[in-house]
Amino acid sequence: MDNKLPSVYVETSIVSYLTARDSSSLLGAAHQLITRRWWDRRSLYCCFISDVVIRECRAGDPSAAQLRLDSVREFSSLAISDKAIEIAETLLAKAIVPKKAAEDALHVAIATTHGMDFLLTWNCRHIANPVIQSRIAEYLESIGLLLPFICTQEELLGEENE
Repeated sequence: MDNKLPSVYVETSIVSYLTARDSSSLLGAAHQLITRRWWDRRSLYCCFISDVVIRECRAGDPSAAQLRLDSVREFSSLAISDKAIEIAETLLAKAIVPKKAAEDALHVAIATTHGMDFLLTWNCRHIANPVIQSRIAEYLESIGLLLPFICTQEELLGEENE
């Protein structure tokens, strides 16, 4: 039996919810609570980020950026390979992912080329979107690659969230 921990690519939206000031919206507050619960269990996974996550974490208010960067310091960073760039560019060129979501296409491509088990995100518009996921998976299968399971922390926590 393989005791290897499942690999998780932690996309930037996770870090943003983790480190943001408490949200006044019900949905935002729920996302923050679920994110914190999953974060407390992150040792059950082998977590990774990429330079894209680091770049996105650096953006905006300097003190908020520092909080985001500090929170992911313990994670290994996956390289942005030429293959990942090629995949992301193809996802955009084929309009599978909208051009305005180029960074999202790159997150998916990096997680895919590194064989991650999961891609964890709160981005349900361009990443955890079942229609887009289906089209991405179809393209990746055509080139012999498998899309990581894309989910939110709520889905990954499962019954532990109750």
